[in-house]
Amino acid sequence: MGVVIPFGAGDDTPAPSLDALVELVNDDMNRVNDGILARAQSHVELIPEIAGHLINSGGKRIRPMLTLASARMCGYAGEHHIKLATAVEFMHTATLLHDDVVDESDLRRGKQAARVIWGNQASVLVGDYLLGQAFKMMVETGSLEALRILSHAAAVIAEGEVLQLSISQDTSTTEDAYMQVIGAKTAALFSAAAEVGGVIANRPRDEQAALESYGRNLGIVFQLVDDALDYSGKQANLGKSVGDDFRERKITLPVVLSFRRGSKEERNFWKRTLEEGNQTDDDLIYARKLMEKHDALSDTIERASHYGDIARDALAIFPDNAWKQALLEAVDFCVTRAC
Repeated sequence: MGVVIPFGAGDDTPAPSLDALVELVNDDMNRVNDGILARAQSHVELIPEIAGHLINSGGKRIRPMLTLASARMCGYAGEHHIKLATAVEFMHTATLLHDDVVDESDLRRGKQAARVIWGNQASVLVGDYLLGQAFKMMVETGSLEALRILSHAAAVIAEGEVLQLSISQDTSTTEDAYMQVIGAKTAALFSAAAEVGGVIANRPRDEQAALESYGRNLGIVFQLVDDALDYSGKQANLGKSVGDDFRERKITLPVVLSFRRGSKEERNFWKRTLEEGNQTDDDLIYARKLMEKHDALSDTIERASHYGDIARDALAIFPDNAWKQALLEAVDFCVTRAC
């Protein structure tokens, strides 16, 4: 089962990718990677060991690339965007370490989660260490506004985690409530990552706001597509097996839509499997059939496409250049990676 979104004028249209963005930020990302390795060091051996386990496990690192590309698109020619991008990646890595503990996840990017190898306590504390290092780098840039934006994002992300706990395994969760969760958990860091690029370049407030909007809506796209991918059989792109969210009893948008649109019998299925945690080997197959029946996956991608349009429009105030085109293609890539 897959979700297909028509894209481009014909079959010969190349699929959107991050290649242009990756190429443009390549030199800066090499410096960010050096900074990640250096700042993850500690005389406490367990810290670089755990941090390195996750840092070296792959991932597109799209968040720090947003910081680098936003700054460059705004004409920034200094050095502080490197530290801000590194700080953004450390914030993201810290949230992954914390998330796996909260969600009791066994896998992360196809590898054993750090908490499985080293335990919950060590994972949480190393995540805290990375957050501390991130804030040190923010301070070193001397930009109080960048510090304000990223520290606010850290608080919003934590709020999102708590909010998610409050709706955890609750099949009565509304779409609005779920969108509030991902707006905090995922979109907040995307938003801050893009906005600080304009801040460090001392761009006018309207341009900073445009970057904030671009990042926030791209983050929503990213999460909604992740939600659909978890049930769509396209998990090779994410290093995850199909149905991880189902097994972890997560309420995501495809579940919300399927539950709302289903019969009483179908809603009882979701309550049994997600609220009560009583799952059998065949339940995932049936869950995916219900999502197909009620167009839950295709409608999730359709919603993602809507937010993608908002992200694209946010960049309209910037003059056309290679950086802007790469950021626009990043939106197309995030939307169509479920195809």
